[in-house]
Amino acid sequence: MKIGIVGSGAMGSGIAQVLATAGNEVLLYDSNPIALEKAGQNLEAQFQKLAEKGIMTFEEAENYFDNIRLSDKLSELKDSELIIEAIVEDLEIKKDLFQKLESLVSEDCILATNTSSLSIASIASACQKPERVIGIHFFNPAPLMALVEIIPAVQTDKDLISKTKSLVESWKKLPVIAKDTPGFIVNRVARPFYGEAIRILEEGIADCATIDFAMTSLGGFKMGPFQLMDFIGHDVNYRVTESVFKEFFYDPKFKPSFTQKRLFEAGYFGRKSGKGFYDYSQDTEQPKPNENPELIELIFKRILVMLMNEASDAYFLNIASAEDIDLAMTKGVNYPKGLLKWADEFGLENLQNELDELYNFYHEDRYRCSPIIRNLVKQNKTFYN
Repeated sequence: MKIGIVGSGAMGSGIAQVLATAGNEVLLYDSNPIALEKAGQNLEAQFQKLAEKGIMTFEEAENYFDNIRLSDKLSELKDSELIIEAIVEDLEIKKDLFQKLESLVSEDCILATNTSSLSIASIASACQKPERVIGIHFFNPAPLMALVEIIPAVQTDKDLISKTKSLVESWKKLPVIAKDTPGFIVNRVARPFYGEAIRILEEGIADCATIDFAMTSLGGFKMGPFQLMDFIGHDVNYRVTESVFKEFFYDPKFKPSFTQKRLFEAGYFGRKSGKGFYDYSQDTEQPKPNENPELIELIFKRILVMLMNEASDAYFLNIASAEDIDLAMTKGVNYPKGLLKWADEFGLENLQNELDELYNFYHEDRYRCSPIIRNLVKQNKTFYN
């Protein structure tokens, strides 16, 4: 299949690697020739590294790399059967690009966006044939992360959904279908992992190191929330939080924090800038956590309860099936367990009581218990029974 990718940054290049390895003819486009050349060098080095590790032969690595062609001319995308856009998260820039792409390609070409939180319907509205537009959202780094969210717009042709799912499976990825709502599955459900951790920090209950320790040691998460935010970068993570809050009509449960906003404004983006919640300067000793068992249990339970509640709400509002929500969180962000399965094990009545206790104490809407939890408790049912 002839596939065009617009944007040669980390995400665009990663997608190019995935598709080329699956045997597709890939045209990687970027308007910046310098960025494009760098992307090509990085891709060649990546394939070489995989061959050196024995993941593929040197001949395969060379053949896969040969499946990728670089171009700084948009017109060369004209023969594509599918185009995946992976550029800056700016709605107007994306809509302008889709208008230009539609004027180049055939009527049968699928136009896809890799946006992580913008409206697919809004992007599709820029096209004469919006029914050909769909969201295909990879996770970074694309070659390593198994999950791909497929997001149809209200305009998307129904047949295109199953066709896209088959395509994603042919790339040896795990597709989940999500409703076109802000953050889709992963970036919506994951918000409390960051937001509630910052809230605990702001209240002075514990410091970053202790909160991170609670989630990694007791929760089994690969990284704590502050480690992860610093790794992602506050220029990315804060913007997603801000976007989700705005797009959900300022629902208080998605409210960003001033603590992260100040880091963002100061340019303290995390690892990439050398400073974020942690200081990454050379020879800087990282703070030690308070390992008090009661404190660790309190932190872990509070963040987990909020995550399970958000996953429950996503299910309640038909964002995705229970299976796809759990698959999304385990394969998209490496959570140790699916949150709805976790909620069943935790006990839905316990979950309801914990949330009600938080709400009764704070009287803030962010702690409201999802109606689906109350319904299941009343019926003596669980998410998977």
